[in-house]
Amino acid sequence: MDIAHLSLPLIASPMFLVSGPELVVAACRSGVIGAFPALNRRSTAEYEEWLEQIERGCNDGPVDGVAAIAPHAVNLIVHRTNPRLNADLEITVKHRVPVVITSLGAVRDVVAAVQSYGGIVLHDVTSARHGEKALKAGVDGLIAVSAGAGGHGGTLNPFALVGELRRLTDKLIALGGAVSTGGHIAAALAMGADLACAGTRFIATRESMASPAYKAMLLEAGADDIVYTPKISGINANFIAQSIRDNGLDLATLPAHDVVDMETELNQTSRAWKDIWSAGHGVGLIHDVPTVAELCARLRTEYRETIERLYVRAQNCR
Repeated sequence: MDIAHLSLPLIASPMFLVSGPELVVAACRSGVIGAFPALNRRSTAEYEEWLEQIERGCNDGPVDGVAAIAPHAVNLIVHRTNPRLNADLEITVKHRVPVVITSLGAVRDVVAAVQSYGGIVLHDVTSARHGEKALKAGVDGLIAVSAGAGGHGGTLNPFALVGELRRLTDKLIALGGAVSTGGHIAAALAMGADLACAGTRFIATRESMASPAYKAMLLEAGADDIVYTPKISGINANFIAQSIRDNGLDLATLPAHDVVDMETELNQTSRAWKDIWSAGHGVGLIHDVPTVAELCARLRTEYRETIERLYVRAQNCR
């Protein structure tokens, strides 16, 4: 994948029950990588229907002002409890999905299957140890999920995490965690990443599948309103505290969640993600609900302005 052809070095992160074809196509047509989780559909057949819809939408080409359409990406949960992995992987290979983001496990066979048709695999990691394991599995790059990321965020400072991962490899590194502005994208590159990942910022767009109530709560929240807990999904993740309270739950008395089970998540018998809403620490910088195209245009402007400002500062350092 040639990231030089992107209008911004950015991935619109795959978000459970939030990212769908409309958001993905809008992101790709705006020149940034649009991604969605395969498990956002209830069956492999429905997953394939979404891929076909995305392929058709991307045939329309880039929006005005963008030179080239960006590739789309799919998130596959590589966990022993995901009963759909093999079937979803088969469809992924059939449609030659350009970018596959793997989570909760790096498996050499999955990586090889994607690479067999020229696709690339980026793997979510929260530590250097996880990065080493993923690289041994042959992945093409790493997504550094740092502290403050929505969903299953890590706990490490992004400077530390990217620095340790960069010492391991010269492959692609993408940084996620509270990325909300074009300046943040520039900062990710300054610390050694090749790309940034923004999730929460794309929840508050017109094309996201988030409910109006979810988007409204996001606009009202600040970083202090985000709680990091394993009690909702079985794995530590960031959620909006108000959505937990609105569901009559008290984290102080809530028992520990059972071990993660993707089959339960597929059946959506849990309120996690569906009624209890995730967000990252960047919520305090989100104040509107633009279209994806409008948001990406704004991010491009902020990114260029940041680079230009830093260039001037660098000249003064001579």
